Amino acid sequence: MKTLKDTHIGETVTVKKLHGEGAIKRRIMDMGITKGVSITVRKVAPLGDPVEITVRGYELSLRKADAAMIEVA
Repeated sequence: MKTLKDTHIGETVTVKKLHGEGAIKRRIMDMGITKGVSITVRKVAPLGDPVEITVRGYELSLRKADAAMIEVA
């Protein structure tokens, strides 16, 4: 299982599944990250947290813990 946290800079991936439940999953979905959407990793901070991504045409920063809940292909 590959997660968004394991994705390299410049790589484009597709969301397969969202893990987690309740408010955390809802918050990720409210940011536009849903099953089937394409995500490009733009930058990763020096210590790996946060990760900057492009999703649905806008830039978004995610915590490493949130990125680990997003399964990608």
